[in-house]
Amino acid sequence: MVSTHRLKSVDFYRKIPRDLTEASLSGAGLSIIAAISMMLLFGMELNDYLTSSTSTSVVVDRSADGEFLRIDFNISFPALSCEFASIDVSDVLGTNRLNITKTVRKYPIDKNLKPTGSEFHSGPVSRDVKHDDDDDEEYAEGSVTLNAHQFDIMSHRHPILVVNFFAPWCYWSNRLKPSWEKAAKIMRERYDPETDGRILIGKVDCTEESALCKGHHIQGYPSIRIFRKGSDLREDNSHHEHESYYGDRDTESLVKAMENLIATIPLESKKLALGEKPSNSTDVVKRPVPPVGGCRIEGFVRVKKVPGNLVVAARSGAHSFDASQMNMSHIITHLMFGKTVSSEVLSNIKKWSPYLGVSRDRLSGKMYMTHTGDSNANVTIEHYIQVVKTEVVTFRYSREHTLVEEYEYTAHSSLVHSLDIPVAKFHFEPSPMQVLITETRKSFSHFITNVCAIIGGVFTVAGILDAILHNTVRLVKKVELGKNF
Repeated sequence: MVSTHRLKSVDFYRKIPRDLTEASLSGAGLSIIAAISMMLLFGMELNDYLTSSTSTSVVVDRSADGEFLRIDFNISFPALSCEFASIDVSDVLGTNRLNITKTVRKYPIDKNLKPTGSEFHSGPVSRDVKHDDDDDEEYAEGSVTLNAHQFDIMSHRHPILVVNFFAPWCYWSNRLKPSWEKAAKIMRERYDPETDGRILIGKVDCTEESALCKGHHIQGYPSIRIFRKGSDLREDNSHHEHESYYGDRDTESLVKAMENLIATIPLESKKLALGEKPSNSTDVVKRPVPPVGGCRIEGFVRVKKVPGNLVVAARSGAHSFDASQMNMSHIITHLMFGKTVSSEVLSNIKKWSPYLGVSRDRLSGKMYMTHTGDSNANVTIEHYIQVVKTEVVTFRYSREHTLVEEYEYTAHSSLVHSLDIPVAKFHFEPSPMQVLITETRKSFSHFITNVCAIIGGVFTVAGILDAILHNTVRLVKKVELGKNF
């Protein structure tokens, strides 16, 4: 066994007998000052250890969601009907998606942005509408021309009123005209409005009866509307509840659709006129039309991280639009890029408020309004958006952890006059770079090392000062003793 004497020989801290040491007032004062200094420096070091430091840098985008970017939006259009409202996406790589419906919802709203009904379902993407093959101009007028006064009377007289709202300059209206008049003539011969009275086929020239068409929120030409007796709303601008026909527009299809409409209507006065028996089927290609002319569009789309466009427009494969009457005024409830950062997350990281939440929804609550008229005709509202990603990274247990990941943007808006159909266009340009905010904390080993350095350093410095002071006092005393002798 190692002897006790040998073990004591490795003692780094050899002790001096207490009776060989000398206490002094100067040493006591320096000891008190040293102890206070150690406590202050320890507190400062502890606070520094508990406080994280941040650094900001710009690096190449390293998004976890790859090459795609999500755009969330909620936009209200007081003068764009849900019947024709379309969300389109395009980019510089050639991507062109029209009328996105899978992730987009539309709700009818009035001019005060208040909802007026449930979600509007526009049905499947419109296909090519069939018309008569020949352009036979030799046809008789079979439909009844209606004005505002006549329309009101006829809608209360006949169980079913089918009206073609058209514009003479419209290509699709002119394509429909021959088959419409032929179908109306056939239906008049089979169901005489005077003796049978169950159905009336009419037409309204929207260039002549603009107030009537506006009251029924006609935005695309031709619009074939189906009115049923007893279903009038008559609450706003003499508006009538109705449905819209979206089927083929050849004579045969129109006649079949009208036959189906009256199949369940009982004959009130006389028997059916001679002719083809009506089908028992009630399968008419029709859908309810929004009772108001506004639409709130909300949802999201996924786009590639390249410059592109998100466009809200009036779109139809078989309707024309009067550009001078299109009003694309809108109010943006929110428009955000990337994953939505919840309010709970933001509240838990208030210390990041100087870096986050300032411009992630910069267009929220903004209004962009125009008025229909000569000076405001054909106005497209464009928004130019620069998007950059901001990521907050922290290190926990020496491992990197993403705390927040969001996209912020700057936006500039303008009104553009053109000859095309007005739209609301959002040009977005994602940045290939990102802002990286890194949170770092000092390690515990670094903290302990600094504490030891503080204690040792203060103790050593105090010892040096005490030695200097003690030796100086002794020297002064020797000098004074020498003078006395």
